[in-house]
Amino acid sequence: MLENSKTRPDLFLLLSLLMIILLYPALDHGGLRRSLLAALFFVPVILSTVRLSEKKGWMWPSVLLMLGVVISTAVTMIHPSRSLIGTKWSIAAAFFGLTVFGLFSYLKNARNIANSHLYTAVSIYLLLGLLWFALYSAIDAFFPGVISYNNATATDRPSELLYFSLITLSTVGYGDVVPIAGEVRMLAALEGITGVLYVAITVALLVSSYRTPDQKAGA
Repeated sequence: MLENSKTRPDLFLLLSLLMIILLYPALDHGGLRRSLLAALFFVPVILSTVRLSEKKGWMWPSVLLMLGVVISTAVTMIHPSRSLIGTKWSIAAAFFGLTVFGLFSYLKNARNIANSHLYTAVSIYLLLGLLWFALYSAIDAFFPGVISYNNATATDRPSELLYFSLITLSTVGYGDVVPIAGEVRMLAALEGITGVLYVAITVALLVSSYRTPDQKAGA
């Protein structure tokens, strides 16, 4: 029972991230559905803040960045200017970066692997996708035209950049969304490298920290 209670926050965070990724394209249409999407987007943000607040010294930075995301999102819904939208995504990128760093330190310091660590490992991977998604969104807002879309891709849908981030993180790439500016191309290349290195490093950490039931009993 105690193990289940410790696992729930990590599981809920993972499920909320999957929910956002799956629902983003469906809700990225029209004002009403995008308002609902903005509300749902706060679910993993709040859960990430709760998860980080459990670590000593991480509470206030995560809370302040969370409030920044909430306030900037509310402001952009009232005044949707490009500068405000870019600022919102910049704050979101800082929040996701802090969350990735905090959760990875928890994973790195694990001495025994439990289900919570596996949920956290997958959540970090998805958060990396959201981190780069926020960076691409901020750049696209501040500098329109630095990311090219093919004729079948809607340029006014943020979900296209989420899709681009996830396929870049997984090093797939289909060429339907293409960075034009050199700086954005290097950012995309860095995301691909991060995706490969994260999987390799995380597998090594989990394997080195894993103990069989006999080893745990003898410890």
